[in-house]
Amino acid sequence: MDADFDADADWVASRLRDADVAVALTGAGMSTASGIPDFRGDDGIWNTEFDPASFHRDRFVNDPAGFWRDRLRLHERMFPDEVGPNAGHDALATLESRNVLDAVITQNTDGLHRAAGSERVVELHGNAADVVCESCGSRFDAEMAFEQVRDDAVPATCRTCDGVLKPDVVLFGEQLPRAAYAEATTLADDADIMLALGSSLTVHPAAGLAGRAAEGGSLVVVNFDETEYDRRADVVVRADLTEFLPAVETRL
Repeated sequence: MDADFDADADWVASRLRDADVAVALTGAGMSTASGIPDFRGDDGIWNTEFDPASFHRDRFVNDPAGFWRDRLRLHERMFPDEVGPNAGHDALATLESRNVLDAVITQNTDGLHRAAGSERVVELHGNAADVVCESCGSRFDAEMAFEQVRDDAVPATCRTCDGVLKPDVVLFGEQLPRAAYAEATTLADDADIMLALGSSLTVHPAAGLAGRAAEGGSLVVVNFDETEYDRRADVVVRADLTEFLPAVETRL
């Protein structure tokens, strides 16, 4: 590792050690090492394989059958076989277990933070492992809905009332869940340090959490590409999260 990497890891570890409230904000780059594709990079799937308009709320309402066929395609592209947490997820879970990190706020819907053992996870965009009935509110494992679609029973429907099922994720055109966003803003406002990890910090209002944290505490951006919040960060790290986060964790 180069001197900058070690110095940055030392600085972040020191700030985490001294912080009363420490928070991580994670984006798609957190999970690419686990085999989950990026969405918004030059080679991201929104730019190369899928049309975001296909996953808009209006599409779900007006063409639920077509929506669910495309949703299955997206799911199978996002979650290849044997996807699991990587060393970055594991390091964050370890930091929480040691009472160093208070919470993870994530833009990801893959559930890998919980799978790694993190307990306080604020899922701003929902969780792709679940579906919810638009009519009665019943919740089910998403695999049940995908099996219906594979059998060409579209749209996927509720076992309780036969209403249309919706992935429990935030579609384009939808607002963030109020409770999750309220918890995230409180954490950002209270944070002595926020680690913004693998996020392009372009999707609002989630990206604005980094700005809120920078107003009252330290902001650390760990991302290979430049973000609009780099100029407000105390430290900007251009390194692999699966290497940098374990390096910080070992210093604690």
